[in-house]
Amino acid sequence: QPALRFNGGGHVNHTIFWTNLSPNGGGEPKGDLLAAIVRDFGSFANMKEQLTNATVAVQGSGWGWLGYDKKTSMLTIDAMANQDPLQSTTGRIPLLGIDVWEHAYYLQYKNVRPDYVKAIFDIVNWSNVSERYENAM
Repeated sequence: QPALRFNGGGHVNHTIFWTNLSPNGGGEPKGDLLAAIVRDFGSFANMKEQLTNATVAVQGSGWGWLGYDKKTSMLTIDAMANQDPLQSTTGRIPLLGIDVWEHAYYLQYKNVRPDYVKAIFDIVNWSNVSERYENAM
């Protein structure tokens, strides 16, 4: 089970991560996703700040997630250790994942994780995140 969780989780997490990013990304989400963010976090800026803080605070390696909880019909923010997948660990559906394993950012950002997390929002593919949200509902 630990090997399956680690390797399978790594595959699932990275598959989501790579589709969450685009060289034409950035900005803010639109439509239903933005409305849900405002409803659940007060504003896009608040969600971004909370996701950034949770992600930067991961001890060691792991992931920060914007997810969807079907039980409450609300967006959530979670930090997961190592390669633990959000859905099989918490039941929440992953919408946007931020990889904070050192290999994701060390060459460009050295050990300054906050700068990397701040910059990742410049390439978020909000269309992909919105599609994940629509499918989750």
